[in-house]
Amino acid sequence: MGRILGFAGVLMSAAIVFYLYTKQAESVAHIGGGTTVQAAEVMTGVKGDLLSMANAERSFNATEGHYGSIDDLVSGHYMPPKGDRPPFSYDIQTTSSGFRVTATRSGPGSPGQLWIDETMEIQSSN
Repeated sequence: MGRILGFAGVLMSAAIVFYLYTKQAESVAHIGGGTTVQAAEVMTGVKGDLLSMANAERSFNATEGHYGSIDDLVSGHYMPPKGDRPPFSYDIQTTSSGFRVTATRSGPGSPGQLWIDETMEIQSSN
């Protein structure tokens, strides 16, 4: 009798874990504007790219005394040459007091844009 209850407990635990895993996977896919794991991977990559580029801007500013363009960051070896991550492309706007790195989606989907600035917080449009 104890073995049966133990086995039932293991099955119930496995069912709960599977349910929670599928719910988490669904929520991650919706963040990416799609329903596939690939869309979630693209969104994770874009967010990583934004953080990397923002860190490069901070390093560039600490060394050079001002913020730089993508070309400045690449030529100064603050970051490797970065291509776009379809369906997103990258742009940097700078001022004397800050920067904004923007990833813009081409084509349908949500979010249309993600960006990060000197506050190091990623934000998105709906």
